[in-house]
Amino acid sequence: MKVLLIGSGGREHALAWKIAQSPKLTALYAAPGNPGIAEEAAIVALDVDNQQAVVDFCQRTAIDFVVIGPEAPLVAGLADTLRAAGIPVFGPSAAAAQLEGSKGFTKDLCAKYGIPTGAYKRFTEAEPAKAYVREQGAPIVIKADGLAAGKGVTVAMTLDDALAAVDECFAGTFGSAGAEVVVEAYLDGEEASFFCLCDGRNVLPLASAQDHKRVGDGDTGPNTGGMGAYSPAPVMTAEMVERTMKEIIEPTMRGMAESGYPFTGVFFAGLMITKNGPELIEYNVRFGDPECQVLMMRMKSDLLPLLYAAATGTLGDMSIEWRDEAALTVVMASRGYPGAYEKNTPITALPDESATTKVFHAGTAIKDGRLVATGGRVLNVTAMGESVSSANDAAYTVLRGVSWENGFYRRDIGWRAVARETAWTTVILGRTDQKHKRDRF
Repeated sequence: MKVLLIGSGGREHALAWKIAQSPKLTALYAAPGNPGIAEEAAIVALDVDNQQAVVDFCQRTAIDFVVIGPEAPLVAGLADTLRAAGIPVFGPSAAAAQLEGSKGFTKDLCAKYGIPTGAYKRFTEAEPAKAYVREQGAPIVIKADGLAAGKGVTVAMTLDDALAAVDECFAGTFGSAGAEVVVEAYLDGEEASFFCLCDGRNVLPLASAQDHKRVGDGDTGPNTGGMGAYSPAPVMTAEMVERTMKEIIEPTMRGMAESGYPFTGVFFAGLMITKNGPELIEYNVRFGDPECQVLMMRMKSDLLPLLYAAATGTLGDMSIEWRDEAALTVVMASRGYPGAYEKNTPITALPDESATTKVFHAGTAIKDGRLVATGGRVLNVTAMGESVSSANDAAYTVLRGVSWENGFYRRDIGWRAVARETAWTTVILGRTDQKHKRDRF
């Protein structure tokens, strides 16, 4: 199978790395790619915003299958254009991609089909939105309706912050994404990410993960696209997975089909596990970034036939195997991110990799023969271990092999799971000590 992968970030590097391992693959191309992806695929100089150019390349090169990594081409309808040309593609239609492209669309779907989520209202002007915020009080959540690269959400703990976030959206900070604003209730609990493959009729649960959106240690500072992640997420117990499937995923699939937008691709449900159970924060219509990196490390099965089955309506007969080990990734970002940052700063050394460690490239390029950082999030230092704690230790050990003066990273990725494991170990050791004391006496 000849495959074209669309995208250039850490998620796409992880997908390329995993797809390249498939015995069903004959050739892998990527556009626009990055230096890490270039180790796995032939990089194509292709304007992925030019949908007809993508179709022409696929037909000229006899591409059998296209995998679209990022959300923007999906919302723009690239999958529709490829399907119309008879080219199988992994990713939803533009109509179905509204689940990510419009937060208001998703909230309306939740209201119609009884999917648990925070109460909300939609606004197209600042003053009515601010009046509603004052009426509701803080904490409260302000969201730009459209795509804002993970930066259009403000979890406002004070009224002043909430009002400022409304003004920021309508002032054009997030471009057209902020032309409409969703104001929703603050959900208290622990966040988790849950993934499923879908073919329009069938759903195959994948795995859980937890990412760290805030830029600073201790979950402080502004939201980012994600500063690290780990899988599995301990908060997603078997009971919580079952409830998520029944209360959130299945009614969403049914609702999308009944609305005339059957969903194919990957559901990425951003959840808050509250005292009432799982509640939906948002949907994404592609693999998470950096969650994809830890999922690909843990996935034992061949990814390519799974993606193809989702694209061709044959997911019902598929199953998937996962490694028991945990995986954790630490994002190295450019100083200043998620605000302004310097570009083209040199990365002078990368660490050696092993069977259980991998550095995925996100915002990198080769300039004048040197590897440089071109993005906000630049490298994803990823490792596996018997537990999240050991994966954490391994990832931060590998990270010390990166030489990049302009980089920074959070030092506490996985802290919730590490704290759980430490507490559990303390309990077990305490019980063991107590047993020995009883035995001795």
